[in-house]
Amino acid sequence: MQKDPEEFYANLRQKLAKTSEWPAPYLYKFILPSEASNIKKLVGLFDNMGAVIKTKESSKGKYTSVSIHITLKNPDEVIEKYKEVGKNVKEVISL
Repeated sequence: MQKDPEEFYANLRQKLAKTSEWPAPYLYKFILPSEASNIKKLVGLFDNMGAVIKTKESSKGKYTSVSIHITLKNPDEVIEKYKEVGKNVKEVISL
């Protein structure tokens, strides 16, 4: 059963606040179809933020996983980035 997105983000915010001292490094992981424009759009959302971004194409080349290591100020920044990615990048799966 899919949780309400706001409830999910509220729980994530609590967990991040309890488990880390902020600012802290955070690892985003996404999977999306291997469409160059989509990957470029995702990477562009983290441009000029000091993120280390690694991509890896699936064995058949249909999907690409994207790992983004970045230091953020607080849990709210983490959540805002998830929302921004979900709003701007089609067919993305957040892990």
